[in-house]
Amino acid sequence: MTDRLSATPATGEVESAHAATPARDSGVAFGVGAYLIWGLFPAFFGLLSFASAGEVLAERILWTLVVALIALLVTGRFGELRRIDARTWRLAFVASAAIATNWGVYVYGVISHHVVECALGYFINPLVTVAFGVLIFREKLRAPQWIALGLGASAVIVLTIDYGRPPWIALILAGSFATYGLVKKVIRLDPLPGLAAEGLVAGPFALIAVIVFAVSGTATFGSSVSHTTLLMVTGPVTLVPLIFFALAARRVPLSTMGILQYLTPALQLTWGVAVGHEDMPASRWAGFALIWLALAIFSFDAIRRARRG
Repeated sequence: MTDRLSATPATGEVESAHAATPARDSGVAFGVGAYLIWGLFPAFFGLLSFASAGEVLAERILWTLVVALIALLVTGRFGELRRIDARTWRLAFVASAAIATNWGVYVYGVISHHVVECALGYFINPLVTVAFGVLIFREKLRAPQWIALGLGASAVIVLTIDYGRPPWIALILAGSFATYGLVKKVIRLDPLPGLAAEGLVAGPFALIAVIVFAVSGTATFGSSVSHTTLLMVTGPVTLVPLIFFALAARRVPLSTMGILQYLTPALQLTWGVAVGHEDMPASRWAGFALIWLALAIFSFDAIRRARRG
């Protein structure tokens, strides 16, 4: 930073460089905040074990939609929803299906005490995203990326042997979130109206599910003040880290966000082992070690290329 400033002849450029530092610092703070909240999701969603994963998913969709619509009204951006074209609505439908799958499987994983496997899903998510790039967009990978993918595939094999089955929760979480990320790259919507659009698409299905739970007598919403409050809180709990993430993404390089993202599964893994006391035999640690080695190679290569760029 010193060399850059000393080589800049214009005072205005020096001032803008100084101004960039607080913005970058605030961006890192927002990023850490987002990933910390996501990392502590097992603590919150573990409190919802009184309800089924299906009911939690339906209530989460509805209350997230309510909070997003209120936020749009308060910020005077509600009109953006009326300007969405048909193509964007179709993309919103795909994004909604992907994130609903991710939310539902994640809640099921936490309630059924598979937090460690949920953490695995978010560890391998970057590798699945790279694999999608090869399969869908025919992207050409560099040698370090091929090595990382190979190690990731080996880790899945090791963990399949360890669990006695493929780690379906982790694979579905990684695949659904990677799909969501791909759609968000091409959809022409900011995070808040985008989330509202996704909620409007999924809202009718969620409302039908809530009605079915109520009619069948299996609904927990309304059964007590605490249960009802916790289900309603899923809305702001979902929206706040997404806003933090959006603010961070505009202020810091992607390479920094790429490193910060590992904070979430690291916290989830710690919670699953230290608080949930989930089994972690040596073979499972070996599978995670392969994943971490793959991510280290992947991240080092990404940071090196970012610095060159």
